This record gives sequence, C-alpha cells and structure tokens, in this order.
Amino acid sequence: MDQDFLDILQQHTAGNPMNSSIRWTYLKPREIVSELLKKGYSVSRNIVRYLLKKHEYVKRKAQKNITMGGHPDRNAQFENITQLKQDYLDAGNPVISMDTKKKELLGTFYRNGSLYTQAAIQTNDHDFPSSATGSVIPHGFYDLKRNTGYITLGTSHDTSEFACDSLFQWWVNEGIIHYPKAKSLLILCDGGGSNSSRHYIFKEDLQKTANALGLEIRIAHYPPYTSKY
Repeated sequence: MDQDFLDILQQHTAGNPMNSSIRWTYLKPREIVSELLKKGYSVSRNIVRYLLKKHEYVKRKAQKNITMGGHPDRNAQFENITQLKQDYLDAGNPVISMDTKKKELLGTFYRNGSLYTQAAIQTNDHDFPSSATGSVIPHGFYDLKRNTGYITLGTSHDTSEFACDSLFQWWVNEGIIHYPKAKSLLILCDGGGSNSSRHYIFKEDLQKTANALGLEIRIAHYPPYTSKY
C-alpha cells in the first residue's frame, strides 16, 4: 500500500524548485482515502495521516520568513542598541519597548476562540467596518528588567499624541513606582506608525511628554525590516 499511496501523491504534489526535498500535496486526507479506495484499499483518515507523517508530509502553515529588504548597517545598529540597553540596566534606569498591535473593530463581530455558554452566541454574518461602533487600538509596553507588560486601549486613532499619552500613563502608573530614582528612560521601537523615526511630530510630542514628566527620554529605533523579529 505504501507504494500506491506514494503514486497517488506523486500525481498531486508540488515542490520548491530551489529545494527538491521540500514538497507538498494539495490533497486532503479524505480525498486520499477515496483514491486509495479506487485501488482496493479501505482505510480510515487516521491511517492516511499516519502515512503522510511517515513520508514527512506534515500539516503546516505558511511562514512569513522571507525578508523583503535590509540595511547594510543593521548588525551595527543592533550592537549599538544592545550596548545602550546594558548601560541603562546597569545604571538602574528603565528600558521598555513599545508598539501598537492589531486594531479591532467594536461591535457584534465574529471573534476567534470559544467559551462555555448555555446558548449560542450570535454575531453579524459579515464583518463590515461600516457596521462597527468604533475601533479599539491596543498600545503596549514591555519592561525588559521586570518582564512585565502594560497596555493602553485607545478608541480614536493611532497617532503620535496617543503613543505619548500611553507612555505618560505607563510612567505614572508603573514606571515611577518601580524606578523612583530613574534619571532617563530608554524606549525601543520600530520606525513606523505612530512612533515613526521620520516624522517630526512624534519627536515634538515626545519632548512635551519628557518635559511633563521631568525625565530624559531616549529612543532607539530598530533597523528597517527587523521590527517583527
């Protein structure tokens, strides 16, 4: 049966032209069951899954690992950031990273996941933005030394003003409590969005926040095309 199984897959298999060891099939287990039945084998889907695994066909999702760009000084920038982090931590000053996460529409929309209920939960049959009552924007901070996170939820727009307001809230609710003697704050972030490395408005709003807090703030932007890593 092994050979017949491989013969079936051979007719429905594609591969990577740059690496002959990487192959995939677009047949589903139930379809392979039907093909084997035509050859006189009556097997279950579990047997088909066993055969797939035996021949190193494993169910996988596509992975976003192909870099679309780079920067010649990327490694040097990361070495500089690493040294900055260590200098701040050694001095007892806080080091945090910040980022805005995926925005979510507010309303009766379908969400992934499940929970125990006594009745079915009903949602809209289509997730049209025009049906939303608003949107929620999660803006998060991660404290490297304490290994803790802090999230501010906004309901307007992902602007530099929102990012700096979120930073202000983190400091008065978390930062000043755990780092009462801090003289400077190091923030790690990517170079796009509300904390763009190119837009003067973020730098202006950040300076206003630093003045309001009476705290020096230093930004270290990640090199291009590396923020997701």
